[in-house]
Amino acid sequence: MRRDAKLTAMALSSTLPLRLAAFYFAYFAFGAAMLAYFPLYLARRGLDAGEIALVLSLPQFARVFAPTAWGWLADRWGAQRGIVAFSCAVMAACLAAIPFAAGASAIAALIALMSVLSAGALPLVETIALTALAPNPGRYGPIRLWGSVSFMCVVFAGGVWLDFRPVDALPWVLALLALVSFGASFALPRAEPLARSPGRAPVLSSRGVRPLLASGFCMAAAHGVLYAFLTLHLKNAGYSGTQIGALWSIGVLAEIAVFLYLPAIFRRYRLASILLFSLGCAVARFLAIAWLAGALWILVLAQLLHAATFGSFHAASVAAVSRVFPPSARGLGQTLFSSLSYGAGGAAGALVGGWGWQAGGPAAAFSLAAAAALVGMYFASRLNRAGL
Repeated sequence: MRRDAKLTAMALSSTLPLRLAAFYFAYFAFGAAMLAYFPLYLARRGLDAGEIALVLSLPQFARVFAPTAWGWLADRWGAQRGIVAFSCAVMAACLAAIPFAAGASAIAALIALMSVLSAGALPLVETIALTALAPNPGRYGPIRLWGSVSFMCVVFAGGVWLDFRPVDALPWVLALLALVSFGASFALPRAEPLARSPGRAPVLSSRGVRPLLASGFCMAAAHGVLYAFLTLHLKNAGYSGTQIGALWSIGVLAEIAVFLYLPAIFRRYRLASILLFSLGCAVARFLAIAWLAGALWILVLAQLLHAATFGSFHAASVAAVSRVFPPSARGLGQTLFSSLSYGAGGAAGALVGGWGWQAGGPAAAFSLAAAAALVGMYFASRLNRAGL
């Protein structure tokens, strides 16, 4: 019996990268279709620009508070995998109901419900992956890159599909992709509930937690400007739709490349150094976009820096979260990082970037993004003291 159990454990360990990659591939295929084409579906349903903006803002608001609540529950119950599966099931159910929703209010209610109940899925999968890969965190990159691959493939394939078919069937496609993610979630490793010491200091007092969260907020704020205004900036600068799409694709390809070489990067450099370097690249990238967008070759170089500003920063930050938070609070740590960075930071960046655009145009907006990254460098420099 003992030998059979050992062989089973070895088999599960050997398939771990494949199981994790399968979930990332399925989940980011869903995310790509949702991000790229759901606004078109909403317009097709007759929603005006204000209503579309409201519906699309709901997931961002949910990401500010909901992931942390799910992380707390996951750590308390050891239910990371169960919560991820529940999240994917909720996504499938809500999106399947969208075609039957009468008007903008009903659609918004379904998206709000979906956003709150599914907000913990991705950060909890990051927790599962980093915990399972703890002996060699550099393996995370070659696994996570499959999410980027599926994102790029689905965005491209969806554009081709829409050249021949209307967008009406999108909710059913999204529901199907959510169901595939639901199925893939059952192959994720299990987690056990972890005992908590009654006298332990709050996790936010742990060394390195606050500067890590602050640097993540700053980087996400900088990218909030990018995601909200890059396409508009490039269009105003005279670039064609094909050129704009190609520039976005360059960023995704650079991200995939850094994930592929992440094991070597993690072996050679400390996490704090990777974070600091990534933020420095962000300062250079956003200043270039702000002031030199008229030169295509400069924009190509700026988009290649996405390898650092998102790829290496994201990978190093999720690894750092697993290191600075105690084992009994890693789910909370990943979801808290997601809430404060991708949620609050991204929303703050889009908002401040909008003010900057109104006050001084695209140069001002992207200069503010560079300033946010510069502040993030200060916080990242303090992580050296935490032994990262």
